[in-house]
Amino acid sequence: MSILFSPYTLSGLTLRNRVVMAPMTRARALNDIPDDLTVLYYRQRASAGLIISEGVPVSIQGRGYLFNPGLYNQEQVEGWKHVSQAVHEEGGRIFAQLWHVGRVSHTTLQPDGGAPVSSSHKLAANSMAYAYNEQHEPCPIQASPPRALSIEEIAGVKNDFVLAARRAMEAGFDGVEIHGANGYLFEQFINPTVNDRTDRYGGSIENRIRLLLETIDAVAQEVGRAKVGVRLSPFGRLFDMAPFDDEAETWVAVAGELQTRDIAYVHLSDQLTIGAEGMPEGFATSFRDTYRGTLIAAGGFDRESAERALESGELDLIAFGRPFIANPDLVERMKNGWPLATPDRATFYGNSGEKGYVDYPTYKPAE
Repeated sequence: MSILFSPYTLSGLTLRNRVVMAPMTRARALNDIPDDLTVLYYRQRASAGLIISEGVPVSIQGRGYLFNPGLYNQEQVEGWKHVSQAVHEEGGRIFAQLWHVGRVSHTTLQPDGGAPVSSSHKLAANSMAYAYNEQHEPCPIQASPPRALSIEEIAGVKNDFVLAARRAMEAGFDGVEIHGANGYLFEQFINPTVNDRTDRYGGSIENRIRLLLETIDAVAQEVGRAKVGVRLSPFGRLFDMAPFDDEAETWVAVAGELQTRDIAYVHLSDQLTIGAEGMPEGFATSFRDTYRGTLIAAGGFDRESAERALESGELDLIAFGRPFIANPDLVERMKNGWPLATPDRATFYGNSGEKGYVDYPTYKPAE
């Protein structure tokens, strides 16, 4: 049997194959609550060994995009219960990706129209939130100037992640993934070109990675280490993340800290496939040398490249993103060598009902 389609045990949880559906923002949930279309969307794709949900805001403050189903109230929990039940009925597993965008937000999304929050007051230049314009129309819009979180507020953010993780367990998820990637809140603390703090959350590598690690520890204490993963995008450049001098050292330090924590997995996102710089050649190997737990990566894989990465031991699970949009039966298509459909970019985001969301057909081979 192909290794890609062989079972894998993830912290005691049996996955029927090594294909992971990567988290993808779709902006389809009115009132930020999962609905019947959300349920159908995930049910259709439940043949993946593991689904990682779209980014799920842990608070109103953590939102950066309209129509994203959150985990900060009971109505959302009830909506997600139907999603997790549907995935489990199809034999799948699902983790909720817990998300705080930090400064990549807009005042129209924030409590009382306030400023977004970050490690500092530095604007995310040329970075778009999905919020309301002056005519109260949903649209991409430049992120608003942020303000720096106080020490007391940082404690509140960590607690928001703990509460969201607790709600995820109530909603029937198999675990949670902390979104530490793609220029959002945790990267805004890790990257010193954004983080100019002089307290215990700024300056040294140890201080800049502190918020991520403290949040992982707090969530693990709440739901158990075996139910916690984390997504990282080393050398990421999305949302005005600039290079910095000790970048490789910083990410290897994160790897070392995660190695000591025995969490479910680390999920690396290589941004090369979305138009940004990728990780430097050889970096993934150095990360793997330091972190020896379950490692997932996303970044333009097809069946052949996924097989090579698994057979070499470089990775344990392979995440596929965009191919899952137009191919709800992606696992079956790859397994049988069937052709892949191409997704319609115009319907990637936005509340446009079934079109481009749940209306992609499964493949019907000729008789």
